[in-house]
Amino acid sequence: MAVAGRPAVWVGIIAGALIGSVSNLRGDEAPPEGFRALFDGKSLAGWTAMPRPQGSKPSATQSGKAANELESFYEKSLKSRGKWTVQDGILIGGQDPPGSGLGGYLVSNEAFGDFELLIDAKPDWSVDTGVLVRTTPGGNVGYQILIDHRRSGGIGGFYGNGTGNFHALAFNVAAVFDASGKPVGLKEEDPRTSLAPVTEEKRRLLSYAATSEQFLKAWKFGEWNTFRIRCEGDLPHLTTWINGVKIAELDTDKTALPNFDKKAVLERLGRRGRISLEVHSNGPNDRLGKDRWAPGAVCRWRNIYIKELR
Repeated sequence: MAVAGRPAVWVGIIAGALIGSVSNLRGDEAPPEGFRALFDGKSLAGWTAMPRPQGSKPSATQSGKAANELESFYEKSLKSRGKWTVQDGILIGGQDPPGSGLGGYLVSNEAFGDFELLIDAKPDWSVDTGVLVRTTPGGNVGYQILIDHRRSGGIGGFYGNGTGNFHALAFNVAAVFDASGKPVGLKEEDPRTSLAPVTEEKRRLLSYAATSEQFLKAWKFGEWNTFRIRCEGDLPHLTTWINGVKIAELDTDKTALPNFDKKAVLERLGRRGRISLEVHSNGPNDRLGKDRWAPGAVCRWRNIYIKELR
């Protein structure tokens, strides 16, 4: 695995010159050259909200209060699509109702093959969100670029949603709190306290990984962060940048995992797929609980621009 060093930081800064200018735009301004807007800054036109079921209906062998809670939450999750609103050129995603644990997806009506995506994100602490690419019309099966801005998150890494359920990342984050208990920044999480420690297998899947120090230097806590996502190939080669700094690279065509059946994944997803944004659920059996998605928390999005490569 290639690990980024100081020269890569400077390359990222240079490559990020365009992205830096994009971050200052509002959603209703002209996209950068070669890109077009997927979000008009005024409405949800071009997007469809979809439910995010979590867990499964209890089996006939299960009974009692816990089983009833799981079944009730599952049935509710089939109907909830999250809360998606647009205010002052900003797309806002949250649970519906706030604090209910019921999430959803917002899925592009268009499908794309090879592309570069620019998207600004401003997540609260704590939310578990992300951008899925090559996803199905339901928005829930595909390749996820992680924006899990919460305990044990691996922002900028990857997750195979329904495509092997693998994690490919090189670090986890945790919040830094001030004396009053307010989150004021991020730090690398202590692996001894992590709920999902970074393993060698997770690192090995990446062909490139920035260090946690490089990520923390690039990330702007409580501010807008620009993601650049490149997706290319039948089984896609995925690359992420944050504020111009390259974070991670994954070639799924070279991914060797017991649960990742390349032929089956390609047959299911095809060469083209949707883009979706996630509001994660956190039901009664979620071990992260409120750390997954804090009551009333939201993620904000703007400047969603795409450049099709093929």
